[in-house]
Amino acid sequence: MQSIGERLEEARKKKGISIREAAEATKIRGDYLSQFENNRFDINLTEIYVRGFLRSYASFLKLSGDKILNDYAALGRGDNRPRQPSREIYGRMDVSIASADDHSEAAAPEEVPAPLPAHRQSAVSRGSNVAAGPAIDPALLFKFGKWAGIGALALLFLWGVVAIVKSTGSSAATHTPPVTAVTKATVTPPVERTITLVAVDAVRVSVVSRNADDSEGDELFSGTLARGQSQIVPWPGPIYIKANAGENLQIEFKGKRYGSQFTGVGRAKM
Repeated sequence: MQSIGERLEEARKKKGISIREAAEATKIRGDYLSQFENNRFDINLTEIYVRGFLRSYASFLKLSGDKILNDYAALGRGDNRPRQPSREIYGRMDVSIASADDHSEAAAPEEVPAPLPAHRQSAVSRGSNVAAGPAIDPALLFKFGKWAGIGALALLFLWGVVAIVKSTGSSAATHTPPVTAVTKATVTPPVERTITLVAVDAVRVSVVSRNADDSEGDELFSGTLARGQSQIVPWPGPIYIKANAGENLQIEFKGKRYGSQFTGVGRAKM
């Protein structure tokens, strides 16, 4: 059974391209691609980048990215982070749901002491000879809290009235006209949308605008792209992308690449 590197190298050579040409087309450094083909995956990058580069390179070579990543995972690669215990918070109590191992090592529950007799429940602590003070009537506490709240609101209202009176008097004494700040509105120009045409192999491409009745409008770009060459084209609205070899053309938008959706001579609608 072929290794990952052997399959990548064989697919690249079948396409008749060099490591440099593959690096220019995939935007991945050539030394990384060379190490992949030699089954060396320790390239001083995090796993998410290694897996992403492998998938992109495999897709470029018309290989199954999922199959390549599955074989890569079978090598024992990837991030194996320890599972953290779940934590839930109820009110002010922090409750941790431990693993099965934590339950096996948990200590036996402590014995709950029997309730105190009724004539000793008012004691400060068990065995204490000092009796607790008289209980406070909850109704009295409620009344006290209500009147305290009313008093606080009244003080706040008086403070606001005094502040308004002082501010009015100060304004009348100085006769300072109010200053109105004029803020200049900032107009942000609209951002022009673009797409990038990427040639997997030599291809003749033209891009024209698409009218409301689906007829062709103004020509936005027309030319021949060599293998690995890319071309940025404005995307003002609905367009047609025409090519003489659709399988050799890819469209890049917002960092993602898409196929032309046709082979041979054809036209794609965007």
